[in-house]
Amino acid sequence: MANYENIKDANSKRTPSERREIARIAGKASGKARRRKANMRETANRLLTMVGEVEGLSDILRADGGESTYEEIITMAMIQKAAMGDVKAYEALKSTVGQTDKSEVDLAEQQAKIQYMQAQAEKVKKQEMTDQSIEMKDPHDVIIPEFWELLDDTEHEHQIVTSGRAGTKSSYSGILGISTIVNDEPAAVVVLRKRHNKLRKTVYKEMIRAIGRLGLDKNDFDIGVSPMEIRHKRTGNVIYFSGSDSIDDTKGIIDESKPIRLVILDELTEFFDVGEGEEELTNIEATFVRGNDTGFRMVYLYNPPKNPNAPVNVWCKKMELRPDAIHKHVDYRDVPVNWIGKKLIESAELLKETDFKLYRWVWLGECIGVDDLIYYMFNKNHRKEPEATHYKLIGIGVDYGQQNATTFQAGGLNINKGRLEGLDEYYHSGRDTGKQKSPSDYARDFIEFTDMLHEKYSCSIFYAYIDPSAAGLAEEIKRLAVQGLHYNIAIKPAENDVALGIQRVQKCFTYNAVTVSENQENLIRELGTYEYDPKSIEAGKEKPMKVDDHCVTGDTLIDTVDGQIPIKDLVGKTGDVLCYDVKRRKQSISKFYNVRMTQRNAEVYEVRLENGKAIKATAEHRFYTQRGWVRLRDLTANDKILKIST
Repeated sequence: MANYENIKDANSKRTPSERREIARIAGKASGKARRRKANMRETANRLLTMVGEVEGLSDILRADGGESTYEEIITMAMIQKAAMGDVKAYEALKSTVGQTDKSEVDLAEQQAKIQYMQAQAEKVKKQEMTDQSIEMKDPHDVIIPEFWELLDDTEHEHQIVTSGRAGTKSSYSGILGISTIVNDEPAAVVVLRKRHNKLRKTVYKEMIRAIGRLGLDKNDFDIGVSPMEIRHKRTGNVIYFSGSDSIDDTKGIIDESKPIRLVILDELTEFFDVGEGEEELTNIEATFVRGNDTGFRMVYLYNPPKNPNAPVNVWCKKMELRPDAIHKHVDYRDVPVNWIGKKLIESAELLKETDFKLYRWVWLGECIGVDDLIYYMFNKNHRKEPEATHYKLIGIGVDYGQQNATTFQAGGLNINKGRLEGLDEYYHSGRDTGKQKSPSDYARDFIEFTDMLHEKYSCSIFYAYIDPSAAGLAEEIKRLAVQGLHYNIAIKPAENDVALGIQRVQKCFTYNAVTVSENQENLIRELGTYEYDPKSIEAGKEKPMKVDDHCVTGDTLIDTVDGQIPIKDLVGKTGDVLCYDVKRRKQSISKFYNVRMTQRNAEVYEVRLENGKAIKATAEHRFYTQRGWVRLRDLTANDKILKIST
């Protein structure tokens, strides 16, 4: 096989005269090749100047006063490819425009010509898209008849749409949004939720689904994630997605040539629960209505809360009195069966049989009112002994307290039954027993509790859900859990969203997805007595009664072994405090730890003593009197509060 070494060796064996003759012949051949190339250039240049006919391109060139030469046609084809995203075509154009054998004037003229021809090509492209685009379905055909009135409505600037589950109001908003930007009239749509991070999985997806429901091609749209927007390629109209918390950022990217025709507010309840409610909605309207004298409307979507006094329900009643507002309420019964499926209807009918009141709220979207008793649906049918003898997974909810009780509630996941079965509980009240425990004490009790469950149910995986404020207890459990246990304990931070937790537990009881063991006697007692504060129901923001959730103000003096110290100065510290042993009826010394603020913006009351001193605390704070422990709200002028002498 020939290689570099072979060639080198053969050439070295030739005489100088032989090498010169070879070089002469090679030079002659090279000259002929150069002359052929020169002739080819001349021929190519001559041919490029000839007039040609290419369908779709020649007409554009002549409209510009060109001659439709092959040179012009090729350049035009390159421009069209570059405009469609062809990188190689773009690079070729760059190279052509940047050639150095032309004057700056020539280059400027050429660039201007290219830009003009590019614009012409874009017009042709848009026309082709128009000619080839799929005809959009009639929006009336893909929304329920109850929404036809809203779709065609030009009289009401404000459309309020409420429903129970599966009322298809989100689907309506998606159809309305997409059909607005596909229209040839310049338009933009703004979709808002209270929090920007909740948009992508909800209404943003619904808008994308609407493209398919209308029979359109997704390729006709630019669908962006960052920023989150949907742009129709032919019209240039766009849907912007934003949270009310980032509305200023949205205002900065809006194309002023596309007036805002539609504002959709999804999950309106959030604007009242965590926002400024009516005032915030007014500011949003003022932001986007500017410059829209006609054809502007706002659509509000939400599932009505149970409580008729909820702020969003009160707002809706006020809006119904306005001549520029309309309220439409629907439910799943207004939707064709083949749209939502038979299984969903069966689920609704099941709830109708088991809890008709909750059915009216969940599926019909009715404001059913709020019961004082939170778990009114809990009954004897939920009190069952666990049926499984083995659980792959056991979850333990940990509610940690100091003066208040500390409890561990265990439940095993029965996969065959598809439910969480209550197993057992741990319960200790320092107040009731007169014995206070430290986090390390409770951690040891926790391990004993899981040891018992492991032995009884042969479970190898335990999940412990602990309040993030009880970090000390969590760390103590972690420390003990690595000391040779025959099972694993995973510590998970518990969610502190009380309202969400209540809602989930209510549904679990309603659908019989949870049972409670007779061993969980304290849990059973709490379920039967857990109530909403009547005052909160009247205010429209129901809150549970916090019977044992109490505190004193930060300036309250605490009797420590080092003297009286304001409780706020004990935060993050440990030490000894003077206290009273109720059982032994004598003064004692105990440890204090984990001092922290437990309530914000709480109602505070002041108790004045006959010695002139005053104590500030919440209504549920307990005082030891001659008749035992008494809450502040229950104290009378005849009560005597125990004094510990220092």
